[in-house]
Amino acid sequence: MIDISQLGAHALAYLGDSVLECLIREALILKGIEKSSHLNKEALNYVTAVNQNKAYMNIENILTDEEKAVFKRGRNSSHLNVPKSASPIEYKNATGLEAVFGYLKLQKNEDRILELFSLSYPDLK
Repeated sequence: MIDISQLGAHALAYLGDSVLECLIREALILKGIEKSSHLNKEALNYVTAVNQNKAYMNIENILTDEEKAVFKRGRNSSHLNVPKSASPIEYKNATGLEAVFGYLKLQKNEDRILELFSLSYPDLK
């Protein structure tokens, strides 16, 4: 069995990206958006590095010490393919946020995932 605390930040962020994507898609559907073209367009308001950075800012003060450590590992990971639409710090924070959600998913901490998601994206409640 793999020790989750030893997984690389890239793997955690990879999983966390999909966790956030699923939560965002579900929230948009529950808001009544049904057409895939509208869903895709609306999802872009949440999944970009710029908007994930904003989501992180909403929860940075309530992360546990363990979550902060995972965030920092994700933020400080070595690769940087920063999109033109984001600054390096926005991209790093987005990667850190994704790492936290990936870590919590592997910990099977669904309650904390939902709590952080609702606070990260309050307009998706």
